[in-house]
Amino acid sequence: MSARSTTPPRVSVVIPVRDDARALRACLRRLAAQTVAPFEVIVVDNGSRDDSIDVARAAGATVLEEPRPGIPATAARGYDAAAGEVIARCDADSLVPRDWIERIAAAFAADDALDALTGPGRFHDLPRPWAGLASAAYALGVFGVAGAAVANVPVWGSNMALRRSAWLAIADRVPRDDPQLHDDLDVSMRLGPDARVRLDPRLRVRAQGRMFRSRADVRRRFSVAMRTFRRGWADEGSPGRRWLRRLGQPRPRPRRRGRR
Repeated sequence: MSARSTTPPRVSVVIPVRDDARALRACLRRLAAQTVAPFEVIVVDNGSRDDSIDVARAAGATVLEEPRPGIPATAARGYDAAAGEVIARCDADSLVPRDWIERIAAAFAADDALDALTGPGRFHDLPRPWAGLASAAYALGVFGVAGAAVANVPVWGSNMALRRSAWLAIADRVPRDDPQLHDDLDVSMRLGPDARVRLDPRLRVRAQGRMFRSRADVRRRFSVAMRTFRRGWADEGSPGRRWLRRLGQPRPRPRRRGRR
């Protein structure tokens, strides 16, 4: 049985941005109206040409700048700087509910062994009935298909939280030199099949359905996912080995060369 903390953890929020000023303003407004205030909000800018930095500063967020292109390096820069015991992560276009921080803090306080928490979302800017269909299809892809590939519950970058100790355990293995990776999927693979990761269906956010705006966007998203899988499997083990670990089975012995 997992232990329960008597003191709720402090929750830092990290938001990677690039030319997201308009969406970021709405996101920060939601974070300012939380039932439990975040310990800090860190906005990491990745070379914005709009006024994203000004928007973040006006809202009282800590602003960091990451020169290396891509979300993996940008998000990691924020995780490294976060001082809370729990690091929540959302995107600039995430519209979080008023109890988002409260629910995250309660989940980690209730389970000292919890490494990460995530929840689903709904794409609010797509026309009906496509919004519901796209949201359901995306959830199936992330938590079903990707879950099978990583042998655990994958975390979704628009709505996720990590215990800081879990981040520190994988920080050195997270690639920051490849912008063509899904950072959340990569973190999921680095956490491994033994990590305690929970999907809370009630931890819901609203987000923009950017990937569904064109077939090219869908193809690109799928291509980046496969690239992330391949790199993770090469570094951290194949799906088969990951499932053996998760199920507690002995790993297959390596073949001996030179013997028949």
